Amino acid sequence: MSEFAIEAVDVVKQFGNFTAIENVTLRVPKGCIYGFLGPNGCGKSTMIRVLTGLLSPTSGQVNVLGLSIPKQAELLKLKIGYMTQQFSLYDDLSVEENMQFIGQIFGMGSKLLSQRIDEQLVTYGLDSKRKQRVEGMSGGQRQRLSLACATMHKPELLFLDEPTSAVDPENRREFWEQLFELSEQGTTILVTTHYMDEAERCHRLAVMESGVIRADGEPDMLMKQMGVNIVEVKSEQLRSLKQKLLATGAVRSAAQLGVRLRVLIYQDIIEPIQWLKTTFPELQHAEMNIARPSLEDVFVCVTGEGRQ
Repeated sequence: MSEFAIEAVDVVKQFGNFTAIENVTLRVPKGCIYGFLGPNGCGKSTMIRVLTGLLSPTSGQVNVLGLSIPKQAELLKLKIGYMTQQFSLYDDLSVEENMQFIGQIFGMGSKLLSQRIDEQLVTYGLDSKRKQRVEGMSGGQRQRLSLACATMHKPELLFLDEPTSAVDPENRREFWEQLFELSEQGTTILVTTHYMDEAERCHRLAVMESGVIRADGEPDMLMKQMGVNIVEVKSEQLRSLKQKLLATGAVRSAAQLGVRLRVLIYQDIIEPIQWLKTTFPELQHAEMNIARPSLEDVFVCVTGEGRQ
C-alpha cells in the first residue's frame, strides 16, 4: 500500500492553446492536511478537478487512493468528499433535508443515515438548526453545513476548494479546528487557499503560480529555504526609501506594513542591518529589527511578485 493518498506525476491540462496546469508533480501523504496556496486563476481549482476525475488531464499520471484517474473516477467518488468554493446545497431545504439528500446519494440506509445525521449535527454545532431552511442561515452556518455534508459518508480524502472565502475570521478559525479533528481521525485533506495565515496551518503545502508549482514542503521548511533575511525598518519617507532599496541588487523585495518597511535581503549580505546603515546614511538612527519569516515572504520569493 502506498503511503500517499495522492500521487500525480507530470500532469498537464490544456484548454485549447491555454495551459492551465504545466508538468505538476504532487504527492500528498495519507492523513495530511495539504495546502494549495496561490492567487485566483493560478490553476488550483483546475488541479482539484483533475484529481477528482471531473477533468481528464491532457497528459501525465494521476493515482488517488490507489485508483487510476480518470479511468476509475466512478469508484473514487464513493471514497472522497468535495466542498466547493460556492455554496452548493439547496436553500429551500432544511439542514436535515440537505444531509438526508447527500446521504442517500451515497447509498446510506435509513438507520445508518439517521444516526450519521445526528452525529454530524452535534459535531458541527447545527443541532438547534436541524429544521431550519438553509435560506436563512449565516455564512458560517452554511460553511459548517457544507463540511457536514461533505463528510457524511466518512470519506478517506476530502477536497476543499477555497472553503473559507466567504466567512469571518472567527468562523475560519473554528473551521480549521474541525479540519484538524478530521485529520486526527485519519482523513487526508487537500485544501486550496489564497490566505497566507491559513496556509501556515497546513502540514505541508505547495505554492502555485500560472499552473506551475514553485515550492513544495512543510511551511517552516519553506520559510527557512528562502535565501533571504528579513529586516523591518521604521523610518521617515518610507515610499522613497522603498524605491532606493529596490534599486539595489541585494534586496529581493520591500513592502510597507503600516509605519514599517519589510525588506527581504539576500543572505549574501551577512549583516543586513549594518549593511542598510552603511548603504543608506538616512537609516543611521532608524529603528531596525530582524523579523520572523512568513509564508507571504515565501510567496514573494518564489513567484513573480518578488522579481525585480
